[in-house]
Amino acid sequence: MTSTQKDQHGARSQRSQEADKPHRRKGEKTYSCDECGKSFTRTGHLKRHQLIHSGVKPYSCELCGKSFTQAGHLKTHQLIHSGVKAYSCELCGKSYTLARWLKRHQLFHSGVKPYTCDLCGKSFNRAESLKTHQLIHSGVKAYTCDLCGKSFTLAQSLKTHQVIHSGVKAYSCDLCGKSFTHAQSLKTHQRIHTRVKAYNCDLCGKSFTQAGNLRTHQLIHSGVKAYRCNLCGKSFTQTGSLKKHQVIHSGVKAYSCDLCGKSFALAQSLKTHQVIHSGVKAYSCDLCGKSFTLAQSLKTHQRIHTSVKAYNCDLCGKSFTQAGHLKTHQLIHSGVKPYTCDLCGKSFNRAESLKTHQLIHSGVKAYTCDLCGKSFTQAGHLKTHQLIHSGVKAYSCELCGKSYTLARWLKRHQLFHSGVKPYSCELCGKSFTQAGNLKKHQLIHSGVKAYTCDLCGKSFTLAQSLKKHQVIHSGVKAYSCDLCGKSFAVAQSLKTHQVIHSGVKAYSCDLCGKSFTHAQSLKTHQRIHTRVKAYNCDLCGKSFQYPHQLKKHQQIHTRK
Repeated sequence: MTSTQKDQHGARSQRSQEADKPHRRKGEKTYSCDECGKSFTRTGHLKRHQLIHSGVKPYSCELCGKSFTQAGHLKTHQLIHSGVKAYSCELCGKSYTLARWLKRHQLFHSGVKPYTCDLCGKSFNRAESLKTHQLIHSGVKAYTCDLCGKSFTLAQSLKTHQVIHSGVKAYSCDLCGKSFTHAQSLKTHQRIHTRVKAYNCDLCGKSFTQAGNLRTHQLIHSGVKAYRCNLCGKSFTQTGSLKKHQVIHSGVKAYSCDLCGKSFALAQSLKTHQVIHSGVKAYSCDLCGKSFTLAQSLKTHQRIHTSVKAYNCDLCGKSFTQAGHLKTHQLIHSGVKPYTCDLCGKSFNRAESLKTHQLIHSGVKAYTCDLCGKSFTQAGHLKTHQLIHSGVKAYSCELCGKSYTLARWLKRHQLFHSGVKPYSCELCGKSFTQAGNLKKHQLIHSGVKAYTCDLCGKSFTLAQSLKKHQVIHSGVKAYSCDLCGKSFAVAQSLKTHQVIHSGVKAYSCDLCGKSFTHAQSLKTHQRIHTRVKAYNCDLCGKSFQYPHQLKKHQQIHTRK
């Protein structure tokens, strides 16, 4: 039999075998996988599919070592290494290595999402995305991390998670140098620099850099809060928000700040806190130029300029720009102060206020001024202090024109013009405009002088008074009078002196009409009329009206 005859005979034999098989309609999937039940139209396709279950991946990439079950998949993968992206989107210019990737991308622009989840109604533009999503509803998390025990519904999610444990951050931002474990995280981050917010909310017009952030935002408009905390009843729009909230109830604060020791229940809260220590204020207000470390702080601040105070107190009518401020304010009306300091017994209506107070007892001052080196227990105190260095005094008194750095300093000053002194000393009847000044005054009556000068032994009731006194011993007189050149160790002494040059004598004696430039000078003068000799010599008992007379007298005893 010739070779031609053999070929003809083989062809007839093959046709005979095909005829013996059951008749199969075109497109019918008669070949099923015993492992997963998936069906195919051809035996070759079934065999190729079964390689997935076998785990055998005979086709390896020479560049990165990644393996595949099919040669076609390897070829497709190798295109990624080529760097060639020949398929570009006409709408946004984004390029892809494969034509099917471009088609998949174009579905986003079309807005068509034909694949809908029967359980929650969420729609997708790809059937594969729907299948992946439906695994979430199953609740099955078959892929567990060996290092931390966290479980995932998808194998890919586990792989993505495991990169975090490796500590490798191979993707760096060219603009700011920040590194990331995943390429997608880098892309998401880079949108911050470009400031492109391509995803807009149809209801309020707010824009976002990521589609996921837009979806999360849209839940706010729906008003649906399906995730409820069993402990306090608070509801949330997302499961993630509920989980974060529940950590608060556990009382566990596993994330501690290396600089100040403050602990937090969430890693994100620690990161937010650490920005304060960096001193970087990247978010500036366009209206007043004030800068903030956090974007949220800037948003909160900008409400001041809008003057919108939508949150009103039902008890006193006071309004606030934020709901949180209203809640904090309402605690004042309740009078309840459940948080007590173990060291001094002082009570507070907020746990946060107690923590802030306790920093005073710890002695830790983690916030330092870069300009003068002064340290503070709280970041807020440092910010307030730094305004002094800026030299800006935006708050002016309409009555006398005096300007202040802070609004509260102006309010305190205005009390002097009002003449109101609501804080009175029970021992001597002297009144003050501020409670703090009354407390300082009362120390005089106690007779306790706990602050002593190491150089001369002189004692003071206040630490501030001791500091002022010690400047005298330093010999430094940094404050000079422009008119006569006389120098002083303390700024207040210079101000007191300059009144002499003004020629104004506003303080007059009611008995003799004599006038003085300073109130203290008038008080000293009035002792002549009263003949009170309040200064006594410890050695001989002689009394004097003025301290300088006593000092001069004491020189007699030292010469003996």
